[in-house]
Amino acid sequence: MSETPHRDGIPKALAGVVLDAPDPRALAGFYRRLLEWEVVEDGADWVSLKGPDATKLCFQTEPEYRPPTWPGKADRQQMMLHLDFEVDDLAAAERRAVGLGARVAGFQPQDGVRVLLDPAGHPFCLFTEG
Repeated sequence: MSETPHRDGIPKALAGVVLDAPDPRALAGFYRRLLEWEVVEDGADWVSLKGPDATKLCFQTEPEYRPPTWPGKADRQQMMLHLDFEVDDLAAAERRAVGLGARVAGFQPQDGVRVLLDPAGHPFCLFTEG
């Protein structure tokens, strides 16, 4: 099988999603336990996890990091992105995430989705299809 050539200047792939945190090792530890992904890079200022499909979730030191406000407010730190994780059992996944250190967000936008905050305050969603 041959690889499809990439035109000059067009990115070949999304290498990973990076979350800022004052303590990237601690935040990576939460997601490693939540997702049961493998640690593939472990430095003082940079940690990478890799999932079974080769998806990478990375964490870098940002000493000035401030958690975003959920839901957003015009005069507060805005959310840059959030992660969505599909689960089979929403209630069980929520209990597990909270047991690992997540907090349930005060605002829940819809049924079938639970918004949680990781230990650094990044919002993430657990959802079921259907």
